[in-house]
Amino acid sequence: MASILTALICASEKSANIARACKREEALFQLLIEEKKGPDKNKKFLQDFKTLADVIIQEVIKNDIAEKFPELAPHIAGEESNKFENGLGETITVKVCKTEQGTAELLSKVLEGNLKAAGLLAKCIHEDVHIDDPALQKLTKDIPVDTIGIWVDPIDSTNQYIKGQLEEKFKDGIHTHGLKSAAVLIGVFDRNSGQPIMGVINIPFNEMDPILRWKGKYYWGISYKDINIHSVSKQIPARNQLSIVMSSSEKESIQKALAPLCGERMYYASGAGYKVLCIILGLVDAYVFTGDTTFKWDTCAPHAILKSLGGGIVHLTKALSEPNDGGPRSFPELQYNKPDEGAKDKEKWANTGGLVAYRSREHLEAIINTLSLTVDT
Repeated sequence: MASILTALICASEKSANIARACKREEALFQLLIEEKKGPDKNKKFLQDFKTLADVIIQEVIKNDIAEKFPELAPHIAGEESNKFENGLGETITVKVCKTEQGTAELLSKVLEGNLKAAGLLAKCIHEDVHIDDPALQKLTKDIPVDTIGIWVDPIDSTNQYIKGQLEEKFKDGIHTHGLKSAAVLIGVFDRNSGQPIMGVINIPFNEMDPILRWKGKYYWGISYKDINIHSVSKQIPARNQLSIVMSSSEKESIQKALAPLCGERMYYASGAGYKVLCIILGLVDAYVFTGDTTFKWDTCAPHAILKSLGGGIVHLTKALSEPNDGGPRSFPELQYNKPDEGAKDKEKWANTGGLVAYRSREHLEAIINTLSLTVDT
């Protein structure tokens, strides 16, 4: 268990280094943007971009984990295709080569011969990353490697990462937009049950040091059998009203329905991973989303951490259909091992039907009971 989690954290730290390196050079960053088209396009945005940073990070995570656990290689999946088209119309398959020089030569093709930029990225890709986390040494139990799968979102909230804004005014510690909502998400699930069992969230742009360099922060959690352990505080500040975070594009009917529960404690933020992190950190009590535009790679990692804290993420539509006869209700949690057979392309891995993420069962029931009275969900 400790060796798997350590590998995930090291991969996320290297990924955060790459994300920061790509942002340091604005001229370089402009070269890295490519518009998604066709089945890879997220219908939520008019312009949905993928960046070379996205593709590189996903391939680095897959490569680094597979090096340590070769049997996991066929079971690591993510959001991005590793095909990238440069400005000359050439399609290159991005991968981590055996040597730093080989990776630099490959990336120079994507970057239209920009050897300096390619060399910088290759150096980040091939550098050794080590962590010293005493809490990991306490993890002495084993997880069968032959039963797990991994979902990767290389940069969740890519749109905000591309815009690169720093939100200076924010309320109650919650950023509505900007670099701080960008996250590297690596989630582990049981391939038989579909349950999330381990997650890492890495925030590459967590804070600036005195000389204006970005520093990151990572969070992790494990919920496996009788083990529930994590790197975050379980303390939640006392609040008189339930607080909810949601997307600014959420249906007006849903916002109005939940308003009486929240009062002034209804917040809006970008990035599914970041919104769930707000719950993990105790900034809000729940995250509600009624759309179909979050995916398994968005929620697997934060879901595992929430489970380790006693919370979870339920399938909203199915939860609303559960009969309320006064007895204990069983709300179905999101699963990560099976696609939606009725959907095509990436949509088959969407969390179709919406979701509610929570830390408290009491808060979950209050939200479901309120939404069950709303006709248009």
